[in-house]
Order: sequence, then structure tokens, then C-alpha cells
Amino acid sequence: MLDATKVCSFTDYFVICSGDSNRHIEAISQGINETMKNKGVIPHHKEGTPDSGWMLTDFGSVIVHIFTTIERDYYQLEELWDKAIPIIRIQ
Repeated sequence: MLDATKVCSFTDYFVICSGDSNRHIEAISQGINETMKNKGVIPHHKEGTPDSGWMLTDFGSVIVHIFTTIERDYYQLEELWDKAIPIIRIQ
């Protein structure tokens, strides 16, 4: 999770995570969306599909990126947003 408040004008935080397969990233996305919906938070926008290896859900102040490992290595969002402050990293 990255705190992007000082380097980004369209969101406050990025959550970047990986799944082991297309099915896994879809399950992660569904779990996040269900949890947020139960808390009354509805996404503003969604992009990507499990088959593309990348899914994004924009909750406004938080944007969640879910990648397969290959796609995450390719896009390297942590490198792109290297000025953002890491809040937590779980491996």
C-alpha cells in the first residue's frame, strides 16, 4: 500500500497486490468489492478482466490494482510511483 497524497492529484492511496492466476485475481477483486460494499463504499470505476492479468477498482481515495505476477513485474507500479510513501508491504 502506497500513500500517494503528496505525489498524485487523483487518489490518496494505491493498493497493489498479486494473485497466482486469473481466477485468483478475480477472487481477490470480488472479496475486496464485497467487503467495501458491506461498509457502504461503492467503486467509482472498474477496469481490466481476469483474462488480462490485471484488474483495477477505483474507490476514489483508494485505487486497488490486482495483477498476476507476470503483469505486476511488467508494469512495475511500485517503481512508477517510487515517490509515494510505502505504508505496508506484505510478501
